[in-house]
This record gives sequence, C-alpha cells and structure tokens, in this order.
Amino acid sequence: MPEVLESEHLQLNNSIEREGRNMLEMIDKIFGDTLWIYTAILGSLLGAAFLAYFKDTKAGLWCYAKFDQLLDFLRDRYGLTWFDQPEDAWRQKYPHVTKKIDELEARLNKLEEK
Repeated sequence: MPEVLESEHLQLNNSIEREGRNMLEMIDKIFGDTLWIYTAILGSLLGAAFLAYFKDTKAGLWCYAKFDQLLDFLRDRYGLTWFDQPEDAWRQKYPHVTKKIDELEARLNKLEEK
C-alpha cells in the first residue's frame, strides 16, 4: 500500500511541476509578446510631448500653416468637403472670448439704438 501512495505522490508532484512550468511559460509568453505595446505607448507619449513643445515655435507655426494650405488645396482641387470647418468653429474652441464678444456686441447695439 505505501508503494501505491508513493507512486501517486510522485505523479502528483510531477503534475504540479509540469503545471508550474506551463504557468511560467505562459506568463513569459504573455509578457514577452507585449514589448510592442510598451514601445507604442512610450512613443505616443514622447510624440505628444514633442508636439506640445513644437506647436509654439516658429518652425511649428510654419509647418502647421503649410499643412493647412495643403488641406485647403486638397479640399478645393478634389472637392473633399470633410476638410471644411464650420464658420463658427472658433466660437466652440474659445467659449469665453465668444461670450465677451457677444456681450460687447449687445452693448454696442444698445448704444446705437439711443
């Protein structure tokens, strides 16, 4: 009887060892195959940081102006209407300025009526 228990014990130990190795291999595979995710996230963060700095430089303003000209050319040449911006786009972007301008226009209209 002790031989049977010892045999079962060995089989159980071998099974646990195999499961442990399989688990470690699976964990290694999961984290080994995700390096591209980390490099993509890091690259995105560095790109965003660079653009935040670059947008206010002379070169950045020039590049943005050229890109805007390119989009206008494509819109006019090929009729790509999805490049169009609404006339009041600035109102949505700068709500505080919009509110102040509306107040000033209302005051001006009121003064012109008098």
